[in-house]
Amino acid sequence: MATISPRAVFVTRETDYELLLARHATRGQAKFFLETRGQDIDLLEDRHRRLHATVQAGRAAAPADWRQAAVLRADLDRFLFGPEDVIVVVGQDGLVANVAKYLDGQPVLGLNPAPDLYDGVLVRVPLGRLPELLPASVAGAAPAERRTMVEARLDTGQRLLALNEVFVGHYSHQSARYHIATPDHAEDHSSSGLIVSSGTGATGWARSIMEATHEALPLDPQERAVAFFVREPFPSVATGTALRAGKLDQAGLQVTSRMNDGGVIFADGIEQDFIAFDWGQGVTLGPAAQTLHLIVS
Repeated sequence: MATISPRAVFVTRETDYELLLARHATRGQAKFFLETRGQDIDLLEDRHRRLHATVQAGRAAAPADWRQAAVLRADLDRFLFGPEDVIVVVGQDGLVANVAKYLDGQPVLGLNPAPDLYDGVLVRVPLGRLPELLPASVAGAAPAERRTMVEARLDTGQRLLALNEVFVGHYSHQSARYHIATPDHAEDHSSSGLIVSSGTGATGWARSIMEATHEALPLDPQERAVAFFVREPFPSVATGTALRAGKLDQAGLQVTSRMNDGGVIFADGIEQDFIAFDWGQGVTLGPAAQTLHLIVS
């Protein structure tokens, strides 16, 4: 039986230049709009060219007998990834998080088209190493990290995955009411919501919360654990503040909604891609079974 050749799937997002053209129809109109506000379209155009040049070079580096595909971030939820795929993300670190929840162990290689703009924590494969790392990733010979992801599983059967963090709260970020329980303690809360973060996410939103609250929880990206952080819990006769932060293993965190409307759960900061979390619904949050298979240089 003939084997299916690997497929290199190149994932990008629309550039700021492309979005500007879509909004203003022509380059001239976009240029005029920016110039009246003291801004320069040439900068955005240069970034646009750099990204597409990186994509072109990356596609040229793929083995000649491989298949190829391209997908934009906005189309990820409609794209069918296969087990033989190797994912090449070209863009900022957040794009890796965007694609991670649609994968099931396929190797991911990140190319940074603008090191002066993006930190490159997740997109750190040098373009020159792509020709060797692509086949090596299929053979299981490429250096890799297995980064823990966060899972939110509702009692309705719905499931949400995140590479960085899952947010539970009110869609307007006003007071969220819920019951929260760990294996050791439980209480009712009124807060600005809570996040459950992986070690990868601990360098982002969770980091800012830890710095503000001085609740430091060391968490390695490959550690089979996640951490929860409650945002601004409010003490009252009916609500407590003892459960502010903690690490979670497979036991997970149990949260039950006490919101008649507006309760939401979303992943990796994508607020429009939410699951409703209304009164009486329950969710279990903890480390996911699947991990991000990130190829590193």
